[in-house]
Amino acid sequence: MVATSSPQAPHRVAVAGASGRMGHMLIEALRESGDCQLTGALDIASSLAIGNDACAFLGHASGVAVTADLQAGLAKAAVLIDFTRPEGTLAHLRVCRELGVKAVIGTTGFTEPQKRAIADAARDIAIMMAPNMSVGVNVTLKLLEMAAKALATGYDIEIIEAHHRHKVDAPSGTALKMGEVIADALGRDLKACAVYAREGVTGERDPSTIGFSTIRGGDIVGDHTVLFAGTGERIEITHKSSSRATYAQGSLRAVRFLAGRESGLYDMFDVLGLR
Repeated sequence: MVATSSPQAPHRVAVAGASGRMGHMLIEALRESGDCQLTGALDIASSLAIGNDACAFLGHASGVAVTADLQAGLAKAAVLIDFTRPEGTLAHLRVCRELGVKAVIGTTGFTEPQKRAIADAARDIAIMMAPNMSVGVNVTLKLLEMAAKALATGYDIEIIEAHHRHKVDAPSGTALKMGEVIADALGRDLKACAVYAREGVTGERDPSTIGFSTIRGGDIVGDHTVLFAGTGERIEITHKSSSRATYAQGSLRAVRFLAGRESGLYDMFDVLGLR
């Protein structure tokens, strides 16, 4: 008799911010994935979706109700995907740590103390945190690292990002990550060399700085361009997102990556093998 392997159990996933735009995209991606199962849907207590089926917006019944009760929403999950706000993410993470639930964090805008709290939680649970889950963005980050090393002298570096009118933090987490990657490649400290605003008589541009420009408007999902401007030439490396679906698919790759890990803090370079 030939032994047959039993089908692998699905990845059990809870989604925070379940009634938001990104929450809906994540739930739809989970439903279509084939190897992931929605087991919890979290939202704030004031959400009109509380008590409704998490897949009602798709015209389907999942049997998972949207809840503000963190214990109940995470009880059956192995991993939480969180694209909410820093304070909410940290509150969710405390319960994840208590229950042994892993976390995929796409939230941006964390302060340094908040980042340290996440790193501390990673001593007990596996966490994948990245400002952008897009596979394309993370490949772009690798390209920027290579470009920065090759263009270390004689080129001024500017990072331009554009997002929809509802985004609350600026510059975007992705733009800041781009700056960090470039600064690391050049042996600089981004905190010391970043320029976030220019107005009035600014004087000549300091060649050691990395500039940031922010655009907010309409329904722009996310555009990022890094400009390396030299004498007689310039190089532009651009990534444009036309749909949040790419963030959802990247999140599911992170869920699969965490399946074999019990603790530690990871990013998308780890997930994609770009380290």
